[in-house]
Amino acid sequence: MYRTHNCGELRLTDTGKQVTMSGWAGTIRDKGGLLWIDLRDRYGITQLVFDENYTDKSLFDVARSVGREYVLQASGTVIERASKTNKIPTGDIEIKVTELKILNAAKTPPFTIQDDTDGGDELRMKYRYLDLRRNEVQKNLFFRSNLAIETRKYLAGEGFIEVETPNLIKSTPEGARDFVVPSRMNKGQFYALPQSPQTFKQILMVSGFDKYFQIVKCFRDEDLRADRQPEFTQIDCEMSFVHQEDILRTFEGLTKHLFKSALDITLGDFPRMTYDEAMRRYGSDKPDIRFGMEFIDLKSPKGSEFGSGADDVPPGFAVFDGAESVIAFCAPGCAEYSRKQIDELTEWVKRPQIGAKGLIYVKIEADGSTKSSVDKFFTPEVIKTWVDKCGAKPGDMLFILTGEDERTRKQLCELRLEMGSRLGLRKGDDFKPLWVVDFPLLEWDEDEGRFFAMHHPFTSPKALDIPKMESDDRITLKSMRADAYDLVLNGVEIGGGSIRIHDRDLQSRNFKLLGFSPEEAENQFGFLLGAFEYGAPPHGGIAFGFDRLCAVMNGANSIRDFIAFPKNNQGRDMMIDAPSGINPKQLDELGIRLAPQA
Repeated sequence: MYRTHNCGELRLTDTGKQVTMSGWAGTIRDKGGLLWIDLRDRYGITQLVFDENYTDKSLFDVARSVGREYVLQASGTVIERASKTNKIPTGDIEIKVTELKILNAAKTPPFTIQDDTDGGDELRMKYRYLDLRRNEVQKNLFFRSNLAIETRKYLAGEGFIEVETPNLIKSTPEGARDFVVPSRMNKGQFYALPQSPQTFKQILMVSGFDKYFQIVKCFRDEDLRADRQPEFTQIDCEMSFVHQEDILRTFEGLTKHLFKSALDITLGDFPRMTYDEAMRRYGSDKPDIRFGMEFIDLKSPKGSEFGSGADDVPPGFAVFDGAESVIAFCAPGCAEYSRKQIDELTEWVKRPQIGAKGLIYVKIEADGSTKSSVDKFFTPEVIKTWVDKCGAKPGDMLFILTGEDERTRKQLCELRLEMGSRLGLRKGDDFKPLWVVDFPLLEWDEDEGRFFAMHHPFTSPKALDIPKMESDDRITLKSMRADAYDLVLNGVEIGGGSIRIHDRDLQSRNFKLLGFSPEEAENQFGFLLGAFEYGAPPHGGIAFGFDRLCAVMNGANSIRDFIAFPKNNQGRDMMIDAPSGINPKQLDELGIRLAPQA
């Protein structure tokens, strides 16, 4: 046999045993008469020792020929280690080697196979099969595997059935761009890879399955960031005869179960916040509630805080007079910031990614006096009203942005998160989940000149808002709320869902609001509309971003760390060099003719 034991299981109680082990050569230390090799496999590391006082010269020569990442088989006796270490579980023992076989030699790897590797992202993705040998990467994938197992256990215990849905489906115009797949048998026609199994899981509800789930691959041809991949995994779920409360309760339970089973962390009940409240208090529909710094509106509709309409209008009122909103938050303990630090923050918010024109600050000194960037425009009394309204204390600092309301809130949200990071308030091991509910049903797109579904076209409006669907007034339509909800964890959306429309007439009315003609709706979704005519139950569901959940639970910024073979920021697989060109013969078979390159 190749091994009697793996590289992570031997202990001091095994001293004297004859063992055989196999693995990869890690660190090699040659001290002349003594040579040590760290033998590594997925279970751990065990040290091999060769001593010229008792090791046969030919065996010593074989050991000296070993290079990093050679595949080895070693036999010998377990002995107590002279120089013990508590850095590895096997640190009390080593193997006195009597036989060593090189099962496969290896080229010197382009980076070190250690936790603190010297390889950059692109290099490690090109040689992903080597990167996957590192303990940190393997630990992430074992975590992911365990989380998937626990998900299945919990949902099975709740009566869910796992059903696989197709990967070759019909392209739909809503949402992100589809990846399309040409059909050889039906030239000129295309499948699409699913952005989600949405319509299929709704049809499963029509079919009477009641509770469905799937840990499923989804595909979106969209611009990429650290938390996005062209292919990603969802925990996809749907339930029949449920209200929103039933779904929130079920999947709050799933989340608590995963935290307890995977991290041994007990989460309390999840607070809830409406979409409007989240935008008002944090400027985001996925607020990070691990820390405060909530937004305070400094400008009332009449602008009275700045003396508007009074005889004593401050000279600098023009700074705010034309602004739709003046919004602040209080950064605790930041009054000691230097002018250089404040200037750096000002430049930070003026970057194109943020887009603010400037940053106003107010320091509250130890004696309660204030110092600000607008002292020459506003009296101390006016500035004191801002301080009081924000509840600021001596030693704190206010940050203020002005402008169009939605844009200003988004800009200040970015600054709030940045300050939370700089002040060490966004701890990776501190978990604060939150349900955000009552999302808008529709959002207006100026470029397209029409409404789009904020969630997706099958989301049900709230019953009280259904009459608004007949309105031609854009403001009225924008005010419609949906039975939609997101699960937010530490400022990251990890899941989202809604109660679905289950009535054909209501679904057709919603398609009309989204600009679909009856013919277009029938062409794209006739199969679903038809199914609704055969007794569709009330139903709803949710989908968790599985890769993202793994990352957030481990305090990581990138989902790539939890995907075995991820793509880079350009959507390329560096290891297999994909996407790539295709054989002209295949293109001919598919009936595809490429346009000539300019």
